[in-house]
Amino acid sequence: MAPHSPQKGPTSLRGAASTRMSGSGAKAAAPTLRRKPLRAKSEPSETRKGERLQKILASAGVAARRSCEQIILDGRVQVNGITVTQLGAKADPIKDEITVDFMPIQKEKPIYILLNKPKGYVTTVRDNEGRPTVMALLGGISARVFPVGRLDFNSEGILLMTNDGELAQYLASPGSHVPKTYLVKVHRLPKPETLDELRAGFRLSGRRLRPCQIQFADRQSNPWLKITLTEGKNQQIRKMFAAVGHPVHKLKRVQFGPLADPALKPGQWRLLTPDELAVLKNMYG
Repeated sequence: MAPHSPQKGPTSLRGAASTRMSGSGAKAAAPTLRRKPLRAKSEPSETRKGERLQKILASAGVAARRSCEQIILDGRVQVNGITVTQLGAKADPIKDEITVDFMPIQKEKPIYILLNKPKGYVTTVRDNEGRPTVMALLGGISARVFPVGRLDFNSEGILLMTNDGELAQYLASPGSHVPKTYLVKVHRLPKPETLDELRAGFRLSGRRLRPCQIQFADRQSNPWLKITLTEGKNQQIRKMFAAVGHPVHKLKRVQFGPLADPALKPGQWRLLTPDELAVLKNMYG
């Protein structure tokens, strides 16, 4: 299940009648009419009225806003048959024919799904390497949903999937600082000063991460830690603990913003409740 809006330039009068002197008198030259180049009616424009294409695509459930921007840049979007590659282009979702890979988009009813992702699945709609994606877990769902954020191939846990591109863009944006909580099993018991260093805002790959919360969930030789982040760099927890000599054995996300469900087993999914959706929309609104 892949995830997949000008007017004629005004006629202008350029150049006044000029007087050309020759021989015994003056002869007035006829005014020269010149037309501005006509813009095709179907050509999207940065200045035309309408909505930005990436917003239209996201609202139609094609993908999250940022992913829709890349789809446009890749030349996969057409408006009235013309391929568009400019992010500033606008269109009218009612009057214009908008297609992705020449397939018409359709405004779908918003759907919000909570999935417990098991290990061994890629958090994408499609995978170039042929690995199974989380889409394979959503039997019975015909809407073009997509995952919000990501969990790596070997991680498991709570994952929100939706076709609401606006909400997805907000929740996945680094600036929103949506808290995400994980249970993480690491190799060997870290020293208190090591955990304090990670909590304070660890420097990783030349940049300082935001402070995070870390506490013991099960203190043993290879302990379980409960970690809450307010940013989500790619494989951040795995890289943090590998850098201090405590590689991660297991990682499971148990909460995403206000969403959690301990009873949801790996591979299972359910629709959000009205109360859960209201809390999410309140965060966004």
